[in-house]
Amino acid sequence: MAENGTAVTEFILMGFQLWDELQMGLFLVFLVLYLVTVGGNLGMIVLIQNDPRLQTPMYFFLSHLSFLDICYSSVIVPQLLEILITRKMVIAFERCATQFFFFTLCASAECFLLAVMAYDCYVAVCNPLLYATAMTPQTRLGLVAGAYGGAMVNSMIRTGCTFSISFCKSNHVDFFFCDLPPLLKLACSETRPRERVIYLLAFLVITTSISVILVSYLFIIRAILKIRSADGKAKTFSTCASHMTAVALFFGTLIFIYLKGNMGKSLWEDKIVSVFYTVVIPMLNPMIYSLRNKEVKEALKKALNRMRVSQVG
Repeated sequence: MAENGTAVTEFILMGFQLWDELQMGLFLVFLVLYLVTVGGNLGMIVLIQNDPRLQTPMYFFLSHLSFLDICYSSVIVPQLLEILITRKMVIAFERCATQFFFFTLCASAECFLLAVMAYDCYVAVCNPLLYATAMTPQTRLGLVAGAYGGAMVNSMIRTGCTFSISFCKSNHVDFFFCDLPPLLKLACSETRPRERVIYLLAFLVITTSISVILVSYLFIIRAILKIRSADGKAKTFSTCASHMTAVALFFGTLIFIYLKGNMGKSLWEDKIVSVFYTVVIPMLNPMIYSLRNKEVKEALKKALNRMRVSQVG
């Protein structure tokens, strides 16, 4: 334990301090959730790649969302499982910084990608005749590259600001991964200038993404209201319903954690919310897009029928 000004070279992640029986129960729950997350998102990627009907811009972006969800979950959950087995986990300073970098990268990229998908919905609904021209393969790649590039810059700056802070109060992190608020609690140097930069970047990433999403949906709603038939309105709205659900879940939890300024009064509350957006949401996204999307359901049925035929043969 780092005290008396000794620099921290490793952290101890405390995870969830529970009875042994509950620790093992949580381990099994999170293991199942992780396997479902990886299997569901990987299945979505394979389905999109192999079905000609899903070779459209919307599903191209969805395949990248599934890829990010796999990475996002894999940065956190395997370590969480290890903590639940060992009760505590020693993590080197460099590994902690690396985890923080990739976690921030995946979260930021998902913010930008959800904004890109909102823009894609806007073009599809409001300018259907120009959709093929507007969403060329080069445009799709450019938008995805922009999402990853912006996330990379944000992640590098946030990681640099966070891990240039002096940690000497303690090396016990009362959390299950190297997240910003619990790390700031261990700082023994002045953190306000760096905190301002870190939270400003979080604010810019979230508000920029939400602004693009809101503006896109304002135009979408206006276009839907101009449709005379109720069936036409319902069909057009269903095109973006899955995306709206994913946006509400992801940004709702991010705003709760990062834009309230600190960890809040209840550390358990923050842990539960963090579990929701690092473990549960990546698992839910493929379900949201498959259960509410006719094309995905048909492609899935076709793939399952093909597997049955091959097994019988």
